[in-house]
Amino acid sequence: MKIAGYLKSSLIDYPDTLASVVYSPKCNFNCGFCHNKDLVYNSDEMMHQNIVLKHLKKRSKILDGVVISGGEPTLQQNLKPFIRDIKSLGYKVKLDTNGYKPEILENLIKENLIDYIAMDIKNSPCKYQQTVDKMQFDIETIKQSIEVIKRASVDYEFRTTWIKEYHDDNDIIGIGSLIKDSKRYVLQQYEFSDKQIRNEAFNYYTLDEMSRFQDEFKVQYNVEEVLIRGRF
Repeated sequence: MKIAGYLKSSLIDYPDTLASVVYSPKCNFNCGFCHNKDLVYNSDEMMHQNIVLKHLKKRSKILDGVVISGGEPTLQQNLKPFIRDIKSLGYKVKLDTNGYKPEILENLIKENLIDYIAMDIKNSPCKYQQTVDKMQFDIETIKQSIEVIKRASVDYEFRTTWIKEYHDDNDIIGIGSLIKDSKRYVLQQYEFSDKQIRNEAFNYYTLDEMSRFQDEFKVQYNVEEVLIRGRF
């Protein structure tokens, strides 16, 4: 599998788990607020997977999990065998995904290769294509992935980075319609990065504003757990 970056240990990328993070290159979305410009536009392998696996084998008594992120990992042809190698070392695996490959998610789940899925919900259905900046886009793939994840026995979260230039109160309705009756939804506070795809500082929502959204998702859309993440 192509690996564009590797973080040896993290306490924030896998809930309640000390994990390494593997970053895959390339993405089929082009979200302006994405912090991983180098990954999205980089198709070169920067690290051989055997180096990562060797490190994971050495740290198997210290680390508990591995996060596979990106970019978009489901674009990688050798994702499944790479995960099998990780699982053979006794690790839990979390997959970060944009959800545009529901058939791959379903297959990974059926083969018990994933322990936790974090799927980004970019926006309301009516704004999705504009947000991800993709000429050929089918919202049904997003809906399919959501249903695949909700039906699965693995732990999961849906998450949205809320930005005033992209999201407003009406998007609570649109996003709520997508994730209704789900287990966990995370409202993420936007923060500018110089590695952002669009070199523009967008406006973020405050804790008070996001707390109001939190209440609406819980009450109106029956989401079991609604969390807020950010640097307030």
